[in-house]
Amino acid sequence: MTQTVAICPATPADAPFLKALIEAAYRGDSARQGWNHEADILDDERIAPGELETMLADPAVTILTARDGEALIGCVAVTRKDAALGYLGMLCVRPDLQSAGLGRRLLDAAEAHARALGLAAMEMTVIDSRAALIAWYERCGYARTGETRPFPVLRDPPITFAVLAKPLRAA
Repeated sequence: MTQTVAICPATPADAPFLKALIEAAYRGDSARQGWNHEADILDDERIAPGELETMLADPAVTILTARDGEALIGCVAVTRKDAALGYLGMLCVRPDLQSAGLGRRLLDAAEAHARALGLAAMEMTVIDSRAALIAWYERCGYARTGETRPFPVLRDPPITFAVLAKPLRAA
């Protein structure tokens, strides 16, 4: 990864590249190259076909991408939930580039984008068994709200999301 990584909004043309990045970062053997994956918990697709195109067409959603030259190496989504609350999702970095600070840069960019939208807080959901990831978000200023949400697909054993939130103060 060079020092010239650019973070900018995704376009509809990015959808297939985003899909490949997200699947590589979250699922399968490629994901195991990094520390931030769900490959040991889930084995299905991380994002359904067509879902990215729907998100990219939604004015309430902004997907920020990290690019090293032309190469797409990371992303994060910010969704406006209401006038004050944003939802952070799909934060991922190419597995072989994790632990180099790009995830934090994407998180900071997502929070700056949310502030620019006038949002006062950001929330997210994280699979509650992912202790290392939750600890990383806590180091970044997020806190468990005490709320949990069910995984959208019934699993055995059941999977639960922990809800984390952070107030966004003006930078």
